[in-house]
Amino acid sequence: MRLDLWLAFVAATLLISGTPGPNMLLMLSHGVRYGLRATLATMAGALLGLLVLIGLSALGVGAILAASVTLFTALKLVGAAYLIYLGVQAWRAGESLHLPRAAADSARARFRTGLAVALSNPKAILFAAAFLPQFIDARLPQGPQWAVLLASFFVIEVSWQAVYAWGGGRLAGWLAAPGRVRAFNRGCGATFFAAGGLLAAARH
Repeated sequence: MRLDLWLAFVAATLLISGTPGPNMLLMLSHGVRYGLRATLATMAGALLGLLVLIGLSALGVGAILAASVTLFTALKLVGAAYLIYLGVQAWRAGESLHLPRAAADSARARFRTGLAVALSNPKAILFAAAFLPQFIDARLPQGPQWAVLLASFFVIEVSWQAVYAWGGGRLAGWLAAPGRVRAFNRGCGATFFAAGGLLAAARH
């Protein structure tokens, strides 16, 4: 593909992926609670979720969501409810780094949580449908360009998720002081609440 388009895509994706959002907040939170190695399961779930969303966008689901206010609203409310649920768990954790009912204490549970958070935002399907085609040159073969874009996207996404999870692991030592874990849990809870509220309020 054209080098100028690829460089523009990489720059935009570095900024968009690195911006704190539900996925990156989850990586930070699990990095603190379980460490980088254990958070790899969370990352795997989130990456699978992103792959599913991009696949749905490629299959034309983005156009269906764009045309159906009812379907879009239903999906975003389900996603918002899940983010708020994660916020409640974090808020209730109090002085413990482990969530109530050991919600993510197994690799399978962490994988499911990562997958669910990634799938919680139907706007990602619309975003993929609108964002990715901007970097495709219609005069060149389509397949190789899509392969380069998707490979670049997932390399960048994996890198950012690893950075957030690693940062969370480093933060765990600082949280050993009394009172800091409660503040961290409430901060995570409030951020998940805000993310859920913003998703619920998002316009079609």
